[in-house]
Amino acid sequence: MAVVTAPTSSEELITIEKTSGELNTITLRIARSNPAEGHETTYSEFKVPVKKWTTVLEAILYVKQNLDHAVAVRYSCRQASCGSCGMKINGKPSLACYTKVSELHSNIITVEPMNNFPIIRDLAVDFKQLISNHKKMKPFIIREDSEVTPESKEFIQTPKDVEKYLQFSYCIKCGLCNAACPTMATDTSFIGPQGLAQAYRYVADNRDKGKEDRLKIVDDAHGIWRCHFAGSCSQVCPKGVDPAMAIQLLRGYLLGFTK
Repeated sequence: MAVVTAPTSSEELITIEKTSGELNTITLRIARSNPAEGHETTYSEFKVPVKKWTTVLEAILYVKQNLDHAVAVRYSCRQASCGSCGMKINGKPSLACYTKVSELHSNIITVEPMNNFPIIRDLAVDFKQLISNHKKMKPFIIREDSEVTPESKEFIQTPKDVEKYLQFSYCIKCGLCNAACPTMATDTSFIGPQGLAQAYRYVADNRDKGKEDRLKIVDDAHGIWRCHFAGSCSQVCPKGVDPAMAIQLLRGYLLGFTK
């Protein structure tokens, strides 16, 4: 068993800090724009001190707190649970709070707003369409006997029942899958991988009785048939939801392969 003792001097403390994480400096390039004011996209560069555990979000907040208060960025939980800080990091849709600077293996890091979303300002984008499409999927359990009575306090499921949809219930609505989707770039009416994956999450839930309603919604020219199965949505999902697989499984219900 290793025994850790507190440093006895400032020199020891400095030595421990150096071995636990060297302080480096990176160049952080932040895309700046304000469509409401007609401003075209420019890039502001900042020198930011980082350690091996510094996240991209922490680097951005260092700039916002110390160098330029006007940087617009959305964030909240800082632990990859709320989905607020989605952006392009060196060209790839990612969560800024989940991406460590050291993992990018570059001294120059460029952060930009996600593709396929209207830009509000700088790194913040508008999620209205994503939330609207999510609501269209009726993301809740539909049952005629949905009112809980003293006789029916819960709907029992087996582990196999839960396994069918559990993976797809991890969606945090960060929008990264929609940002990576090439179809969303060409069809603004496309439901998108996030909405389609959530439709499958409830269709596969044996407690739910709204399967036919949801299948009618996704069985549309701008619905499930617009997906070309590029698979980029699943590659960028930070929670392992795998929207591409959900879409293929959902097609099984529409084609009659799955009941």
